[in-house]
Formats: sequence, C-alpha cells, structure tokens
Amino acid sequence: MTSADRAALVRELGRPPRGVLAVRYRCDHQVPAVLQTAPRLPDGTPFPTLYYLCCSAVNAAVSRMESAGLMREMTDRLGADDDLAARYRAAHEAYLAERNAITDLGTAVSAGGMPDRVKCLHVLVAHSLAVGRGVNPLGDEAVDRLGEFFRGEPACARLDAAPSEPDEAP
Repeated sequence: MTSADRAALVRELGRPPRGVLAVRYRCDHQVPAVLQTAPRLPDGTPFPTLYYLCCSAVNAAVSRMESAGLMREMTDRLGADDDLAARYRAAHEAYLAERNAITDLGTAVSAGGMPDRVKCLHVLVAHSLAVGRGVNPLGDEAVDRLGEFFRGEPACARLDAAPSEPDEAP
C-alpha cells in the first residue's frame, strides 16, 4: 500500500485504516475500494470483517440499497430458495476458511449475516469484489445492482467483481 493509498483511505474513511493486510479491489478511479483486514486488530480486538468496503461512493450506494429493503428481500429469498441458501452457506464457509487461514478466531461467525440472513450488504459487496464472481451469490447480485443506486458520486463504473491482485500492506 502506497502513501497515496493511505491518504485516499483517510479521506474515504475519515480516519486511518486499521489492521490492513492488503488492498483487494480498486475502483475505476483507483481508490482502494476493498481492504483485506486482519482478523485481529493491532490491539488484539477480534475483527471478523475480513473484507472492508472503503470507497465512499460505493458505500453510499450500498447504504441506499439497504434503505430500499434489499437485505430483507434477500433474506426472504434465502428462506424460499434451497439452492440459493446452499450457495450462500458455501460463501460463508469460504469466508471462514480464508479468515481462519490467517488467524482462527475460534468462532463460526463470519460477517454480513452469513449464512442464514443478510445483515450487511457492505460486507457482501466487499466479499464479492475482493474474491470475484461466483463465490458469494448475494454479494454478486448486489454488485450487479449497484449502478441503480449511484447518485452523482465519483464514477465507479467498473464494479464487475473482478478482484485486482492484492497489494500488500506495510
């Protein structure tokens, strides 16, 4: 991660980032949009959100998706669609495996409400952008729908859930 990345992240987050392992996705305007974070912060606090969405434009659009009721709609679909529920559970298991390979927090709790509900679209979008399409079906769907929710923010036109190569953090 470069000093320009750090400055951009402070601007986007309103504070210095914590526990950064790598930049896993960049928006088309080169903002580090998804960070991979350590399962434990430097002070030892557990931080189960392995992928953290940082781009303020994408965050704002995802917040509008949440306000529009997409989380409730997705959770309802999980209860009615066994195939979707199985693929979402597989995303949860993949998330845990990747996190536990770094540091095992000793818990089966992942993030975003996985595997039974949708609690945070920010986490699901970050997961899909970081690892690419085909892992998290609801994250992929949310990425696909983001364009409907942008309102004049910087053009994050290339949000295709194709991860960039991780940029190592210091």
